[in-house]
Amino acid sequence: MKRIHIILLALFVTSVFICFKQLEPNRTIANKSFGFGERVEYRVHYGFINAAEARVEIAKNITVVNNRPCFKINVTGRTVGPFDLISRVRDTWRSYVDTAAILPHMFYQNIQENKYRKEQTTVFHHNKDMAVSSIKDESKTFNVPNNIHDIISGYFFLRTINFDKINEGEVIEVPTFFDGDVYKLRVRYVGKDVIKTKFGKTRVLRLNPLIPDNKLFKGEGAMRLWISDDSNKIPLKVQVELVIGSLEMDLKEYKGLKKDLAWF
Repeated sequence: MKRIHIILLALFVTSVFICFKQLEPNRTIANKSFGFGERVEYRVHYGFINAAEARVEIAKNITVVNNRPCFKINVTGRTVGPFDLISRVRDTWRSYVDTAAILPHMFYQNIQENKYRKEQTTVFHHNKDMAVSSIKDESKTFNVPNNIHDIISGYFFLRTINFDKINEGEVIEVPTFFDGDVYKLRVRYVGKDVIKTKFGKTRVLRLNPLIPDNKLFKGEGAMRLWISDDSNKIPLKVQVELVIGSLEMDLKEYKGLKKDLAWF
């Protein structure tokens, strides 16, 4: 009899915990960095050769997903010039990011690289800490940590961080789900600097995304990122050291930012 009471008590406590978890309010992140209608374009070059173009664009209107208002954010990339003849890329990545929590509710990718094709959609259920990924008619459910990000929402979340409260050398970690795996997006804050762009000189924050060991990049610190030292925090320049040579990405055009960039 005593054992039955213990079991019933355990079930009751578990039920209450689940109930409170489902009623737990969504987190709210202060966001002064981006809004509807933002568009930023980049040029990727290998030495003096133009290699690719990329665009990050936030739709002008709210999209509702999981009964939550979301930013619809598109990231597109395409090869150009000689690189388009060697390795043709037409990639589209899309995330529906909660306007208050800065968390993803749905992530979509359409990959077209030479003859390779992949189209996948992932829906996030944050109240259950689950992600459901679908390719064609097949779906798979994954358990994920609380407040999980996709690769796009993770980047936009980083833009909301106040780096005045981050020490130089400190590493920021963001739990991220991609292609069925959970990993930590890790970025080291290096410090402040001034760089020159096609628009003029400006003050920047230097970040160092930490890349796991692989055969393509030259070490963990192979990627260097310079973002505007203002409330926008948009990337202005990226350098990637490859095993053979290096790639650079520079700001090409921008519009719809929350705050005008300061050039001097």
